[in-house]
Amino acid sequence: MRILLLVSAFNSLTQRVYCLLRESGYRVSVQFSIDDESMQNGVKEFKPEIIISPYLIKKVPKSIWSKIPVIVIHPGPLGDRGASSLDWAVFKDEKSWGVTALQANDEMDAGDIWATRNFKIRKSSKASHYRKEVSNIALSLIEEVLEKFKDENFLPSPQENLQDIHNSLTQEVRYIDWKKDKVVDIIRKINASDSHPGVKDQILGVDCYLYGVHKETILKGKPKEILAKRDGSICLGCIDGAVWISHLKEPNRFKLPATYVLKEKLRGVKEIRIPLYVKPDLETFKEITFEKKGRVGFLGFDFYNGAMSSEQCIRLKYAIETLSEEVDILVLKGGENFFSNGIHLSILEDSKKQGEDGWSNINAMNNLVKTILFSDKVTVASFGANAGAGGVFLGLACDFVVARESIVLNPHYKTIGLSGSEYHSYTFVKRVGKELAIKILDDALPIGTKYAKEISMIDNILPNVGYEKKLKEFCEKLFNNEDDYYDFLDEKSDRLEKDERLIHSCQENELKKMHPEFWISTSEFHKLRADFIYKVCPIKTPERLINKDIKKCTNFQ
Repeated sequence: MRILLLVSAFNSLTQRVYCLLRESGYRVSVQFSIDDESMQNGVKEFKPEIIISPYLIKKVPKSIWSKIPVIVIHPGPLGDRGASSLDWAVFKDEKSWGVTALQANDEMDAGDIWATRNFKIRKSSKASHYRKEVSNIALSLIEEVLEKFKDENFLPSPQENLQDIHNSLTQEVRYIDWKKDKVVDIIRKINASDSHPGVKDQILGVDCYLYGVHKETILKGKPKEILAKRDGSICLGCIDGAVWISHLKEPNRFKLPATYVLKEKLRGVKEIRIPLYVKPDLETFKEITFEKKGRVGFLGFDFYNGAMSSEQCIRLKYAIETLSEEVDILVLKGGENFFSNGIHLSILEDSKKQGEDGWSNINAMNNLVKTILFSDKVTVASFGANAGAGGVFLGLACDFVVARESIVLNPHYKTIGLSGSEYHSYTFVKRVGKELAIKILDDALPIGTKYAKEISMIDNILPNVGYEKKLKEFCEKLFNNEDDYYDFLDEKSDRLEKDERLIHSCQENELKKMHPEFWISTSEFHKLRADFIYKVCPIKTPERLINKDIKKCTNFQ
Protein backbone atom coordinates (compact mmCIF):
# COMPACT_ATOMS: atom_id res chain seq x y z
CA MET A 1 0.00 0.00 0.00
CA ARG A 2 1.22 3.48 -0.90
CA ILE A 3 0.83 5.94 1.98
CA LEU A 4 1.64 9.64 1.80
CA LEU A 5 2.37 11.56 4.99
CA LEU A 6 1.08 15.09 4.35
CA VAL A 7 2.55 17.17 7.15
CA SER A 8 3.59 20.66 8.18
CA ALA A 9 6.91 19.40 9.59
CA PHE A 10 8.82 16.17 10.06
CA ASN A 11 8.30 16.37 13.82
CA SER A 12 8.69 13.64 16.43
CA LEU A 13 5.20 12.19 15.90
CA THR A 14 5.57 12.19 12.12
CA GLN A 15 8.90 10.40 12.47
CA ARG A 16 7.34 7.73 14.67
CA VAL A 17 4.53 7.20 12.16
CA TYR A 18 7.07 7.11 9.32
CA CYS A 19 9.10 4.39 11.06
CA LEU A 20 6.03 2.36 12.02
CA LEU A 21 4.67 2.31 8.46
CA ARG A 22 7.99 1.43 6.86
CA GLU A 23 8.65 -1.32 9.39
CA SER A 24 5.15 -2.65 8.65
CA GLY A 25 6.00 -3.02 4.96
CA TYR A 26 4.12 -0.04 3.53
CA ARG A 27 5.59 2.20 0.86
CA VAL A 28 5.80 5.65 2.42
CA SER A 29 6.59 9.12 1.18
CA VAL A 30 6.45 12.53 2.84
CA GLN A 31 5.05 15.78 1.48
CA PHE A 32 5.33 19.10 3.33
CA SER A 33 2.20 21.28 3.25
CA ILE A 34 4.05 24.32 1.96
CA ASP A 35 1.24 25.52 -0.31
CA ASP A 36 -1.68 24.10 -2.31
CA GLU A 37 0.41 23.62 -5.45
CA SER A 38 3.20 21.68 -3.75
CA MET A 39 0.67 19.46 -1.95
CA GLN A 40 -1.15 18.73 -5.21
CA ASN A 41 2.11 17.98 -7.03
CA GLY A 42 3.28 15.69 -4.23
CA VAL A 43 0.05 13.68 -4.42
CA LYS A 44 0.18 13.55 -8.21
CA GLU A 45 3.76 12.27 -8.25
CA PHE A 46 3.46 9.63 -5.52
CA LYS A 47 -0.11 8.48 -6.28
CA PRO A 48 -0.99 7.37 -2.72
CA GLU A 49 -3.91 5.12 -1.91
CA ILE A 50 -4.43 6.92 1.39
CA ILE A 51 -3.00 10.08 2.96
CA ILE A 52 -2.24 10.42 6.66
CA SER A 53 -1.53 13.73 8.40
CA PRO A 54 -0.06 13.21 11.88
CA TYR A 55 0.86 16.91 12.15
CA LEU A 56 -0.90 19.42 9.93
CA ILE A 57 -1.60 23.11 10.49
CA LYS A 58 -2.71 23.98 6.96
CA LYS A 59 -5.97 23.20 5.22
CA VAL A 60 -5.90 20.37 2.69
CA PRO A 61 -7.13 21.45 -0.78
CA LYS A 62 -10.48 20.01 -1.86
CA SER A 63 -8.78 18.74 -5.03
CA ILE A 64 -6.95 16.27 -2.78
CA TRP A 65 -9.41 15.19 -0.07
CA SER A 66 -12.31 14.82 -2.51
CA LYS A 67 -10.37 12.13 -4.43
CA ILE A 68 -8.22 10.39 -1.83
CA PRO A 69 -9.03 9.76 1.85
CA VAL A 70 -7.00 12.15 4.01
CA ILE A 71 -6.88 11.06 7.66
CA VAL A 72 -5.94 13.85 10.07
CA ILE A 73 -4.69 13.02 13.57
CA HIS A 74 -6.24 15.58 15.92
CA PRO A 75 -4.81 15.83 19.48
CA GLY A 76 -8.23 16.11 21.06
CA PRO A 77 -11.16 13.87 22.06
CA LEU A 78 -14.20 13.12 19.95
CA GLY A 79 -16.00 16.38 19.16
CA ASP A 80 -13.09 18.68 20.01
CA ARG A 81 -12.38 21.21 17.26
CA GLY A 82 -9.81 23.92 16.77
CA ALA A 83 -6.22 24.90 17.50
CA SER A 84 -4.40 24.75 20.85
CA SER A 85 -6.32 21.62 21.77
CA LEU A 86 -3.67 20.08 24.00
CA ASP A 87 -2.76 23.50 25.38
CA TRP A 88 -6.33 23.94 26.61
CA ALA A 89 -6.38 20.46 28.15
CA VAL A 90 -3.31 21.16 30.31
CA PHE A 91 -4.36 24.77 30.98
CA LYS A 92 -7.80 23.75 32.22
CA ASP A 93 -6.33 20.90 34.25
CA GLU A 94 -8.53 18.37 32.47
CA LYS A 95 -8.46 14.89 34.00
CA SER A 96 -8.59 13.12 30.65
CA TRP A 97 -8.15 14.03 26.99
CA GLY A 98 -8.05 12.19 23.70
CA VAL A 99 -6.73 11.70 20.19
CA THR A 100 -8.99 11.37 17.15
CA ALA A 101 -8.41 10.17 13.60
CA LEU A 102 -10.85 11.99 11.32
CA GLN A 103 -11.25 12.38 7.58
CA ALA A 104 -10.49 15.80 6.13
CA ASN A 105 -13.31 17.74 4.51
CA ASP A 106 -14.17 21.39 3.93
CA GLU A 107 -14.65 22.23 7.63
CA MET A 108 -12.00 22.30 10.34
CA ASP A 109 -11.97 19.08 12.39
CA ALA A 110 -15.48 18.26 11.20
CA GLY A 111 -14.82 15.16 9.11
CA ASP A 112 -16.03 11.60 9.61
CA ILE A 113 -14.48 9.68 12.52
CA TRP A 114 -12.29 6.65 11.81
CA ALA A 115 -11.00 6.04 15.33
CA THR A 116 -10.63 7.76 18.70
CA ARG A 117 -9.17 7.01 22.11
CA ASN A 118 -8.76 8.84 25.43
CA PHE A 119 -5.94 9.08 27.98
CA LYS A 120 -5.36 10.48 31.46
CA ILE A 121 -3.69 13.87 31.85
CA ARG A 122 -0.54 13.90 34.01
CA LYS A 123 0.96 16.81 35.94
CA SER A 124 3.43 17.57 33.18
CA SER A 125 3.98 19.77 30.16
CA LYS A 126 2.00 19.82 26.95
CA ALA A 127 5.12 18.68 25.08
CA SER A 128 5.54 15.68 27.37
CA HIS A 129 1.94 14.58 26.76
CA TYR A 130 2.39 15.07 23.02
CA ARG A 131 5.56 12.98 22.86
CA LYS A 132 4.14 10.23 25.05
CA GLU A 133 0.36 9.67 25.33
CA VAL A 134 -0.66 11.51 22.16
CA SER A 135 2.05 9.88 20.05
CA ASN A 136 1.45 6.37 21.44
CA ILE A 137 -2.29 6.60 20.83
CA ALA A 138 -1.80 8.17 17.39
CA LEU A 139 0.25 5.17 16.28
CA SER A 140 -2.38 2.70 17.47
CA LEU A 141 -5.14 4.75 15.80
CA ILE A 142 -3.25 4.77 12.51
CA GLU A 143 -2.87 1.00 12.64
CA GLU A 144 -6.62 0.76 13.29
CA VAL A 145 -7.36 3.15 10.41
CA LEU A 146 -5.30 1.09 7.96
CA GLU A 147 -7.08 -2.12 8.95
CA LYS A 148 -10.43 -0.41 8.47
CA PHE A 149 -9.26 1.01 5.12
CA LYS A 150 -8.64 -2.53 3.90
CA ASP A 151 -12.21 -3.48 4.86
CA GLU A 152 -14.45 -2.67 1.90
CA ASN A 153 -17.52 -2.70 4.15
CA PHE A 154 -16.23 -0.13 6.65
CA LEU A 155 -17.78 3.33 6.73
CA PRO A 156 -16.47 6.07 9.04
CA SER A 157 -18.95 7.70 11.44
CA PRO A 158 -20.20 11.20 10.58
CA GLN A 159 -19.90 13.80 13.35
CA GLU A 160 -23.34 14.82 14.52
CA ASN A 161 -24.16 18.03 16.40
CA LEU A 162 -20.81 19.65 15.64
CA GLN A 163 -19.31 21.61 18.50
CA ASP A 164 -18.06 25.15 17.99
CA ILE A 165 -14.41 25.63 17.11
CA HIS A 166 -12.61 26.75 20.26
CA ASN A 167 -10.29 29.75 20.12
CA SER A 168 -6.52 29.55 20.24
CA LEU A 169 -5.02 29.88 23.71
CA THR A 170 -3.74 33.45 23.56
CA GLN A 171 -1.01 35.11 25.59
CA GLU A 172 -3.69 37.17 27.32
CA VAL A 173 -5.14 33.95 28.72
CA ARG A 174 -1.74 32.42 29.46
CA TYR A 175 -0.68 35.58 31.35
CA ILE A 176 0.83 35.06 34.82
CA ASP A 177 -0.28 37.49 37.52
CA TRP A 178 2.58 37.06 39.97
CA LYS A 179 0.67 38.92 42.70
CA LYS A 180 -2.32 36.58 42.49
CA ASP A 181 -1.33 33.28 40.86
CA LYS A 182 -0.21 30.48 43.13
CA VAL A 183 2.64 28.08 42.35
CA VAL A 184 0.23 25.47 40.99
CA ASP A 185 -1.32 28.04 38.60
CA ILE A 186 2.05 29.26 37.35
CA ILE A 187 3.22 25.71 36.71
CA ARG A 188 -0.03 24.88 34.92
CA LYS A 189 0.22 27.93 32.64
CA ILE A 190 3.83 27.35 31.68
CA ASN A 191 3.25 23.60 31.23
CA ALA A 192 0.37 24.40 28.86
CA SER A 193 2.75 26.54 26.80
CA ASP A 194 5.87 24.37 26.72
CA SER A 195 7.54 23.76 24.32
CA HIS A 196 5.64 26.35 22.25
CA PRO A 197 4.78 29.26 22.42
CA GLY A 198 5.92 29.82 26.03
CA VAL A 199 4.36 32.36 28.40
CA LYS A 200 5.03 36.01 27.59
CA ASP A 201 6.50 38.00 30.48
CA GLN A 202 9.17 40.49 31.45
CA ILE A 203 12.08 39.53 33.72
CA LEU A 204 14.44 42.25 34.98
CA GLY A 205 13.26 44.51 32.19
CA VAL A 206 13.81 41.90 29.46
CA ASP A 207 10.78 40.96 27.34
CA CYS A 208 10.77 37.19 27.02
CA TYR A 209 8.82 33.93 27.00
CA LEU A 210 9.09 31.44 29.86
CA TYR A 211 9.77 27.69 29.55
CA GLY A 212 10.82 24.75 31.70
CA VAL A 213 9.06 25.25 35.04
CA HIS A 214 9.95 23.33 38.22
CA LYS A 215 8.50 23.57 41.72
CA GLU A 216 10.80 24.70 44.55
CA THR A 217 9.95 23.67 48.12
CA ILE A 218 12.65 25.36 50.23
CA LEU A 219 13.45 28.81 48.81
CA LYS A 220 10.83 31.53 49.30
CA GLY A 221 10.60 35.24 48.53
CA LYS A 222 8.51 38.08 47.18
CA PRO A 223 6.45 37.47 44.01
CA LYS A 224 8.72 37.48 40.94
CA GLU A 225 11.82 38.19 43.02
CA ILE A 226 14.84 36.33 41.67
CA LEU A 227 15.95 34.23 44.62
CA ALA A 228 18.73 32.17 43.10
CA LYS A 229 20.26 30.68 39.98
CA ARG A 230 21.44 27.15 39.25
CA ASP A 231 22.96 25.56 36.17
CA GLY A 232 21.44 28.15 33.83
CA SER A 233 18.02 28.38 35.49
CA ILE A 234 16.56 31.07 37.75
CA CYS A 235 14.33 30.75 40.82
CA LEU A 236 11.41 33.19 41.14
CA GLY A 237 9.41 33.87 44.27
CA CYS A 238 5.63 33.33 44.29
CA ILE A 239 2.88 34.27 46.74
CA ASP A 240 2.97 30.75 48.22
CA GLY A 241 6.45 29.45 47.40
CA ALA A 242 8.79 29.58 44.44
CA VAL A 243 9.39 28.11 40.96
CA TRP A 244 12.43 27.56 38.79
CA ILE A 245 12.40 28.69 35.16
CA SER A 246 15.03 26.91 33.08
CA HIS A 247 14.72 28.69 29.73
CA LEU A 248 13.77 32.07 28.29
CA LYS A 249 13.28 33.28 24.74
CA GLU A 250 13.45 36.91 23.68
CA PRO A 251 11.13 38.01 20.83
CA ASN A 252 12.51 36.98 17.41
CA ARG A 253 15.27 35.00 19.10
CA PHE A 254 15.50 31.40 20.32
CA LYS A 255 15.34 29.55 23.62
CA LEU A 256 18.36 29.71 25.86
CA PRO A 257 19.08 28.85 29.49
CA ALA A 258 17.67 31.74 31.53
CA THR A 259 21.05 32.99 32.74
CA TYR A 260 22.28 33.24 29.13
CA VAL A 261 19.45 35.68 28.38
CA LEU A 262 19.64 37.78 31.54
CA LYS A 263 23.46 37.77 31.73
CA GLU A 264 24.87 40.67 33.78
CA LYS A 265 21.42 41.60 35.07
CA LEU A 266 21.81 38.67 37.46
CA ARG A 267 24.87 40.17 39.12
CA GLY A 268 24.60 39.56 42.86
CA VAL A 269 22.15 36.64 42.55
CA LYS A 270 23.52 33.62 44.39
CA GLU A 271 24.22 30.30 42.69
CA ILE A 272 22.43 27.82 44.96
CA ARG A 273 24.01 24.48 44.19
CA ILE A 274 22.82 20.95 44.92
CA PRO A 275 24.87 17.73 44.93
CA LEU A 276 26.19 16.38 41.64
CA TYR A 277 23.22 14.02 41.51
CA VAL A 278 20.07 13.87 43.64
CA LYS A 279 17.05 11.62 44.13
CA PRO A 280 14.50 11.74 41.30
CA ASP A 281 11.65 12.80 43.61
CA LEU A 282 13.41 15.92 44.96
CA GLU A 283 11.16 18.93 44.15
CA THR A 284 13.54 21.54 42.77
CA PHE A 285 15.33 22.26 39.50
CA LYS A 286 17.65 19.29 38.90
CA GLU A 287 19.23 17.78 35.82
CA ILE A 288 21.11 14.70 37.06
CA THR A 289 19.42 12.13 39.29
CA PHE A 290 20.43 8.78 40.72
CA GLU A 291 18.69 5.92 42.49
CA LYS A 292 20.05 2.53 43.47
CA LYS A 293 18.16 -0.75 43.45
CA GLY A 294 20.38 -3.49 44.81
CA ARG A 295 23.66 -3.33 42.89
CA VAL A 296 22.01 -1.67 39.88
CA GLY A 297 22.19 2.13 39.65
CA PHE A 298 19.90 4.27 37.49
CA LEU A 299 21.43 7.56 36.37
CA GLY A 300 19.02 10.10 34.87
CA PHE A 301 20.13 13.19 32.97
CA ASP A 302 17.17 15.36 32.02
CA PHE A 303 18.64 18.17 29.93
CA TYR A 304 16.08 20.45 28.28
CA ASN A 305 15.27 19.19 24.76
CA GLY A 306 18.13 16.70 25.12
CA ALA A 307 20.78 19.35 24.33
CA MET A 308 24.07 18.97 26.21
CA SER A 309 26.46 21.87 26.73
CA SER A 310 30.14 21.46 27.58
CA GLU A 311 29.37 22.08 31.26
CA GLN A 312 26.54 19.52 31.30
CA CYS A 313 28.78 16.92 29.63
CA ILE A 314 31.45 17.50 32.27
CA ARG A 315 28.98 17.16 35.16
CA LEU A 316 27.56 13.94 33.75
CA LYS A 317 31.08 12.57 33.21
CA TYR A 318 31.96 13.28 36.85
CA ALA A 319 28.72 11.63 37.99
CA ILE A 320 29.55 8.43 36.08
CA GLU A 321 33.08 8.37 37.46
CA THR A 322 31.85 9.01 41.02
CA LEU A 323 29.28 6.23 40.84
CA SER A 324 31.71 3.57 39.59
CA GLU A 325 32.28 2.37 43.16
CA GLU A 326 28.59 2.44 44.06
CA VAL A 327 27.16 -0.14 41.66
CA ASP A 328 27.92 -3.22 39.57
CA ILE A 329 25.62 -2.17 36.72
CA LEU A 330 25.07 1.47 35.78
CA VAL A 331 22.01 2.32 33.68
CA LEU A 332 22.04 5.59 31.72
CA LYS A 333 18.40 6.70 31.46
CA GLY A 334 18.50 10.13 29.86
CA GLY A 335 15.47 12.36 30.50
CA GLU A 336 11.68 12.27 30.49
CA ASN A 337 11.24 13.59 26.95
CA PHE A 338 14.62 12.88 25.35
CA PHE A 339 17.50 10.53 26.03
CA SER A 340 19.97 12.96 24.46
CA ASN A 341 20.31 14.95 21.24
CA GLY A 342 24.02 15.65 21.45
CA ILE A 343 25.78 19.01 21.59
CA HIS A 344 23.94 22.22 22.55
CA LEU A 345 23.22 24.00 19.26
CA SER A 346 21.37 26.96 20.83
CA ILE A 347 24.29 27.91 23.07
CA LEU A 348 26.62 27.66 20.05
CA GLU A 349 24.33 29.88 18.01
CA ASP A 350 24.35 32.46 20.82
CA SER A 351 28.13 32.34 21.21
CA LYS A 352 30.42 35.10 19.96
CA LYS A 353 33.13 32.44 19.56
CA GLN A 354 31.17 29.73 17.76
CA GLY A 355 34.18 27.80 16.52
CA GLU A 356 35.91 27.72 19.88
CA ASP A 357 32.78 26.91 21.88
CA GLY A 358 31.64 24.30 19.38
CA TRP A 359 35.05 22.62 19.52
CA SER A 360 34.91 22.68 23.30
CA ASN A 361 31.43 21.13 23.27
CA ILE A 362 32.28 18.23 20.98
CA ASN A 363 35.44 17.47 22.95
CA ALA A 364 33.50 17.52 26.23
CA MET A 365 30.99 15.15 24.64
CA ASN A 366 33.80 12.87 23.49
CA ASN A 367 35.36 12.82 26.94
CA LEU A 368 31.98 11.81 28.37
CA VAL A 369 31.56 9.03 25.79
CA LYS A 370 35.11 7.80 26.45
CA THR A 371 34.32 7.57 30.17
CA ILE A 372 31.32 5.37 29.36
CA LEU A 373 33.16 3.29 26.80
CA PHE A 374 36.07 2.53 29.14
CA SER A 375 34.02 2.16 32.32
CA ASP A 376 35.18 -0.69 34.57
CA LYS A 377 31.53 -1.48 35.35
CA VAL A 378 28.77 -2.92 33.18
CA THR A 379 26.86 -0.09 31.49
CA VAL A 380 23.36 -0.18 30.03
CA ALA A 381 21.82 2.53 27.85
CA SER A 382 18.07 2.87 28.33
CA PHE A 383 16.54 4.69 25.35
CA GLY A 384 13.28 5.42 27.15
CA ALA A 385 12.77 8.46 24.94
CA ASN A 386 13.88 9.67 21.51
CA ALA A 387 17.55 10.33 20.78
CA GLY A 388 19.37 12.06 17.97
CA ALA A 389 22.85 12.69 16.57
CA GLY A 390 25.56 12.43 19.24
CA GLY A 391 22.94 11.45 21.81
CA VAL A 392 22.41 8.15 19.99
CA PHE A 393 26.12 7.37 19.95
CA LEU A 394 26.45 8.32 23.61
CA GLY A 395 24.06 5.43 24.27
CA LEU A 396 25.86 3.07 21.89
CA ALA A 397 29.02 3.49 23.96
CA CYS A 398 27.37 1.31 26.63
CA ASP A 399 27.84 -2.45 26.89
CA PHE A 400 24.12 -3.13 26.46
CA VAL A 401 21.42 -1.04 24.80
CA VAL A 402 17.67 -1.34 25.30
CA ALA A 403 14.87 0.86 24.02
CA ARG A 404 11.22 1.58 24.67
CA GLU A 405 9.25 0.05 21.81
CA SER A 406 7.81 3.32 20.51
CA ILE A 407 10.85 5.60 20.45
CA VAL A 408 12.74 6.87 17.41
CA LEU A 409 16.50 7.11 16.92
CA ASN A 410 18.19 9.52 14.52
CA PRO A 411 21.76 8.19 14.25
CA HIS A 412 23.11 10.83 11.89
CA TYR A 413 24.50 14.37 11.71
CA LYS A 414 24.06 15.19 8.02
CA THR A 415 20.97 17.38 8.34
CA ILE A 416 22.90 19.79 10.56
CA GLY A 417 26.02 19.85 8.37
CA LEU A 418 28.34 17.84 10.62
CA SER A 419 30.26 14.63 10.02
CA GLY A 420 30.03 13.80 13.75
CA SER A 421 32.19 12.30 16.44
CA GLU A 422 31.35 10.65 19.81
CA TYR A 423 33.42 7.59 18.74
CA HIS A 424 30.59 6.59 16.37
CA SER A 425 33.02 5.22 13.78
CA TYR A 426 34.00 2.62 16.37
CA THR A 427 30.81 1.87 18.36
CA PHE A 428 28.31 2.10 15.49
CA VAL A 429 30.45 0.10 13.09
CA LYS A 430 31.06 -2.54 15.78
CA ARG A 431 27.31 -3.04 16.12
CA VAL A 432 25.97 -2.83 12.55
CA GLY A 433 29.02 -3.17 10.29
CA LYS A 434 30.86 -0.49 8.32
CA GLU A 435 28.79 -0.62 5.13
CA LEU A 436 25.42 -0.27 6.86
CA ALA A 437 26.75 2.35 9.28
CA ILE A 438 27.88 4.53 6.38
CA LYS A 439 24.53 4.08 4.61
CA ILE A 440 22.48 4.99 7.69
CA LEU A 441 24.61 8.07 8.35
CA ASP A 442 24.24 9.15 4.73
CA ASP A 443 20.50 8.44 4.42
CA ALA A 444 19.84 10.65 7.48
CA LEU A 445 16.49 9.02 8.25
CA PRO A 446 14.88 8.10 11.56
CA ILE A 447 15.06 4.48 12.68
CA GLY A 448 12.45 2.63 14.70
CA THR A 449 13.24 0.07 17.38
CA LYS A 450 12.12 -2.93 15.35
CA TYR A 451 14.66 -2.22 12.62
CA ALA A 452 17.29 -1.12 15.13
CA LYS A 453 17.11 -4.51 16.85
CA GLU A 454 17.14 -6.39 13.56
CA ILE A 455 20.48 -4.82 12.62
CA SER A 456 21.86 -5.26 16.18
CA MET A 457 22.00 -1.54 16.82
CA ILE A 458 20.14 -2.23 20.06
CA ASP A 459 19.96 -5.44 22.10
CA ASN A 460 16.37 -5.50 23.29
CA ILE A 461 13.00 -3.76 22.97
CA LEU A 462 10.93 -3.19 26.10
CA PRO A 463 7.18 -2.40 26.13
CA ASN A 464 5.72 1.05 26.81
CA VAL A 465 3.56 -0.31 29.61
CA GLY A 466 5.68 -1.32 32.59
CA TYR A 467 8.88 -0.10 30.95
CA GLU A 468 10.69 0.75 34.20
CA LYS A 469 9.89 -2.65 35.71
CA LYS A 470 11.04 -4.47 32.56
CA LEU A 471 14.23 -2.41 32.51
CA LYS A 472 15.05 -3.45 36.07
CA GLU A 473 14.33 -7.09 35.22
CA PHE A 474 16.56 -6.88 32.12
CA CYS A 475 19.47 -5.64 34.23
CA GLU A 476 18.95 -8.25 36.94
CA LYS A 477 18.97 -11.09 34.39
CA LEU A 478 22.09 -10.02 32.50
CA PHE A 479 24.28 -12.42 34.47
CA ASN A 480 23.46 -15.75 36.07
CA ASN A 481 26.04 -15.39 38.82
CA GLU A 482 29.02 -13.40 40.06
CA ASP A 483 31.50 -15.42 37.98
CA ASP A 484 29.63 -14.57 34.76
CA TYR A 485 29.70 -10.90 35.72
CA TYR A 486 33.44 -10.79 36.27
CA ASP A 487 34.12 -12.92 33.19
CA PHE A 488 32.26 -10.30 31.16
CA LEU A 489 34.31 -7.47 32.68
CA ASP A 490 37.55 -9.37 31.95
CA GLU A 491 36.52 -9.90 28.33
CA LYS A 492 35.53 -6.24 28.05
CA SER A 493 38.90 -5.11 29.45
CA ASP A 494 40.79 -7.38 27.05
CA ARG A 495 38.78 -6.15 24.08
CA LEU A 496 39.27 -2.48 24.93
CA GLU A 497 42.98 -3.00 25.43
CA LYS A 498 43.22 -4.75 22.08
CA ASP A 499 41.14 -2.04 20.34
CA GLU A 500 42.70 0.94 22.14
CA ARG A 501 44.75 2.15 19.16
CA LEU A 502 41.80 1.65 16.81
CA ILE A 503 39.49 3.56 19.14
CA HIS A 504 41.96 6.44 19.42
CA SER A 505 42.40 6.47 15.63
CA CYS A 506 38.62 6.57 15.10
CA GLN A 507 38.26 9.59 17.36
CA GLU A 508 41.22 11.39 15.77
CA ASN A 509 39.80 10.89 12.26
CA GLU A 510 36.36 12.07 13.38
CA LEU A 511 37.75 15.26 14.91
CA LYS A 512 39.98 15.89 11.89
CA LYS A 513 36.86 15.99 9.70
CA MET A 514 34.91 18.09 12.20
CA HIS A 515 37.59 20.73 12.79
CA PRO A 516 36.84 22.81 9.65
CA GLU A 517 33.10 22.35 10.17
CA PHE A 518 33.38 24.27 13.44
CA TRP A 519 36.20 26.68 12.69
CA ILE A 520 35.54 27.80 9.09
CA SER A 521 32.87 30.52 9.20
CA THR A 522 31.46 29.55 5.77
CA SER A 523 30.95 25.87 6.68
CA GLU A 524 27.52 24.39 6.05
CA PHE A 525 27.14 23.67 9.77
CA HIS A 526 26.80 27.34 10.68
CA LYS A 527 24.01 27.97 8.15
CA LEU A 528 22.10 24.75 8.86
CA ARG A 529 22.41 25.26 12.61
CA ALA A 530 21.00 28.79 12.31
CA ASP A 531 18.12 27.52 10.15
CA PHE A 532 17.36 24.85 12.73
CA ILE A 533 17.58 27.18 15.73
CA TYR A 534 15.47 29.92 14.16
CA LYS A 535 13.01 27.33 12.80
CA VAL A 536 13.32 28.56 9.22
CA CYS A 537 10.44 27.12 7.21
CA PRO A 538 11.56 24.85 4.36
CA ILE A 539 10.65 25.85 0.81
CA LYS A 540 10.31 22.24 -0.31
CA THR A 541 10.11 18.70 1.02
CA PRO A 542 13.62 17.32 1.71
CA GLU A 543 14.67 14.87 -0.99
CA ARG A 544 15.62 12.20 1.55
CA LEU A 545 11.95 11.93 2.62
CA ILE A 546 10.52 11.51 -0.87
CA ASN A 547 10.17 7.84 -1.75
CA LYS A 548 10.82 7.68 -5.46
CA ASP A 549 12.20 4.16 -5.45
CA ILE A 550 11.40 1.72 -2.65
CA LYS A 551 14.79 0.03 -3.12
CA LYS A 552 16.44 3.16 -1.77
CA CYS A 553 14.78 2.80 1.64
CA THR A 554 17.12 2.35 4.59
CA ASN A 555 14.58 0.36 6.59
CA PHE A 556 12.35 -2.56 5.68
CA GLN A 557 11.76 -3.11 1.97
